[in-house]
Amino acid sequence: MKQCMAKWAQSMLGGTTQGLTISCDGKTIRCTAKMENYESPLHIISAHVAELGITLASQKVDGKSNEIPALRQLLEVLSVEGRIIVADALHCQKETAAVVVKKKADYLLSVKDNQSALKQDIEEYVQDDKLLKSMDSAQSREKNVGRLETRSAFVTGDIDWLSGKSDWKNLACIGAIQSQTEYKGKSSSEWRYYISSRKLTAGEILKHARMEWSVESMRWLLDVHFDEDFCRIEDEGIQQVLNVVRKIALNCVKAHKQKSGSRLPLSKIMFACLMDCGKLLPVLLSEQN
Repeated sequence: MKQCMAKWAQSMLGGTTQGLTISCDGKTIRCTAKMENYESPLHIISAHVAELGITLASQKVDGKSNEIPALRQLLEVLSVEGRIIVADALHCQKETAAVVVKKKADYLLSVKDNQSALKQDIEEYVQDDKLLKSMDSAQSREKNVGRLETRSAFVTGDIDWLSGKSDWKNLACIGAIQSQTEYKGKSSSEWRYYISSRKLTAGEILKHARMEWSVESMRWLLDVHFDEDFCRIEDEGIQQVLNVVRKIALNCVKAHKQKSGSRLPLSKIMFACLMDCGKLLPVLLSEQN
C-alpha cells in the first residue's frame, strides 16, 4: 500500500524536485490504545512534503521504539533525490543518515541527548562567544496573539575538528537555533542543535527546521476534520486503510486549493464536495489539471 500511495503522491509533485523539505515523524492513533483487539496502540510514521502540504507515504510501526528502522524502510520506497529530509532527534542516527545519502537526498537532523557526545561538541562550539561570531547568522520574528518569538540561527561548515565527523555520511555543517519567547511579561530561551549533509546558510536552517513541524499540522488536520483519534473501528487493517484514505483526501483538497487559487478553508471545500457531487470531481482530478 505504501508503494502505491508513494507513486500516486509523487505524480502530484510533477517535475518539482530540488529544494523541497520532507518532514518525517510518527503518530499514535490514540483511540487504539484503549481497544483490547490491539496488542499495542497503532503507530504510523509519515513522510510529508512541507512546502506543498502533501503526504508522500506512510508506514505502520509496532511502537515508538521501532520508529527508527521504520523510517529507513519508508525512505527506501520513496524518490527523494535533491530533497532535504528533516526529522527530530529520535532519528538522529548514523544509519538513517547513510540511507538518506544513498537515496541522493540530504538530511537535517536535530541533535539531542541520544547523541550526547555530538551534542556536547556542537554546544561547546556554539556557546563560545568568539566562535559564535564567526558563524553565519540569521534571525526571524513572529508575533501571534501577544506571543513574540525571536529565532536566531547560526551555522558553520568549519567542522574538521568535530569528533566522529567521519561516522556521519557526508556531514557538511553544524548549526544551532536559539528561540527566545516573550509572553505576558515572561521570557524564555531554548537552544536546539543540528547537523546536515548540505552546506546550508543560517537562513536555510531557519526555513527547513521550521518545516519539521508541518507533519504535526497534517496530523492535526486528521484529528480536526476526520476525528481520527475517535475512530472506534477495532480492525487494525481497516484503521490503516482509513489513515491512508484520509491523507489522500487531504492531498487532493490541498492540491485543488493551491491550483485553483481558492481562499476557502479546507473544511468548506470538503463540505461543498459533500453537498454537491459536481464539485467533487475537480478536487479528485486536481493533480491532472
